[in-house]
Amino acid sequence: MYRIGQAEIDAVARAINSRDFFKINGSGREVLNFENEWKETVGSDYAILMTSGFGALTTALIAMGIGPGDEVIVPAYTYIATALAVTAAGAIPVIADIDETMTLDVEDCECKISAHTKAIIPVHIQGFPSNMDGLCELAKKYGIYVLEDACQSDGGMYKGRYLGAIGDAGAYSFNYFKVITAGEGGALVTNNRTIFERSLIYHDASAVAFFGDQLNGISEPLFGGTEFRISDITGAILREQLKRMPGLLADLRGNKKKLIAAMGDKLTVAPSHDAEGDCGTTLSLRFETAEETRKFAAYCGANGIGITVPIDTGKHVYTNWTQIMEKRGALHPAMDPFKMEANQGLQMDYTPDMCAKSLDLLERTAYLGINPDWTDADIARVGEILKNY
Repeated sequence: MYRIGQAEIDAVARAINSRDFFKINGSGREVLNFENEWKETVGSDYAILMTSGFGALTTALIAMGIGPGDEVIVPAYTYIATALAVTAAGAIPVIADIDETMTLDVEDCECKISAHTKAIIPVHIQGFPSNMDGLCELAKKYGIYVLEDACQSDGGMYKGRYLGAIGDAGAYSFNYFKVITAGEGGALVTNNRTIFERSLIYHDASAVAFFGDQLNGISEPLFGGTEFRISDITGAILREQLKRMPGLLADLRGNKKKLIAAMGDKLTVAPSHDAEGDCGTTLSLRFETAEETRKFAAYCGANGIGITVPIDTGKHVYTNWTQIMEKRGALHPAMDPFKMEANQGLQMDYTPDMCAKSLDLLERTAYLGINPDWTDADIARVGEILKNY
């Protein structure tokens, strides 16, 4: 969490004092207003606020008609929720390497495409933009969907377009650790009317037909789904957070640029598919060896600077996706996609070393988190320490 305060407290009070803070209401309509404000911000035709980024990813996959017999390509470096969303749809996640920017590698992605591939999920991890031109071109070539996982990149951009709003659908997260937050929450955006209608039905299947006029204009038939509905309290918080987002991103990006300038050219900054669109949350530094990365991290730690080596980030690295690597996609065997007859013969021969390029990059990269509230003196101090490494 970066910034939160009285405005959000007042928004929660506003929602509660209305005594009408179920999503569908005649008072503040906080969720519906946030959905309109979010889609206008990112430039999508439709937006649905829900419980989490995982909920948004799962909902989008279901709405794309993806299920047993299908493969979905995910990067080797992403939070496990990306892969679990695929198994939640009954499909098989196929794991591909990342490139030097820490995002999905277009070349390896194409190598992993088969007759069973139905979608690609580029993940804009740490706010780093994926190669959306290359991935969208690939998807068009093979006739498959692009579902953007923008859960760590609220407000990020790629060549002037908002991340999450470039592919066929996009998912965002608003949990405690994201750019803007309500503690929990997520959103799905799309320009595809069919994906929107199916997502609306799936994400709130037990209530969407019974409250308000949500089904007005919906032509897709109702089907069984889940309950990812969110309350107006979350919507109220996020409306205030959205107001903060432009200034927050400007400060993150500005402080990152200042730090890069202050540290000189001794250290190597990892490349980016769009440095200007990068959210600015993280300075990614690249070293020749894993040993040098550890040495740098130790040096920074001794000087009071926290450094993260992404190979250490647990469930963000495919080798630590226990449920995937051990092929336990559901508790009941009949519901487990790894055991489903339709999925036999698909690409699920997972091994710890199958994405060696990714593991190498993860070991040779160091992250320094950017603080949007750093003063120029703070940046000068950190820059001096990095310059003297």
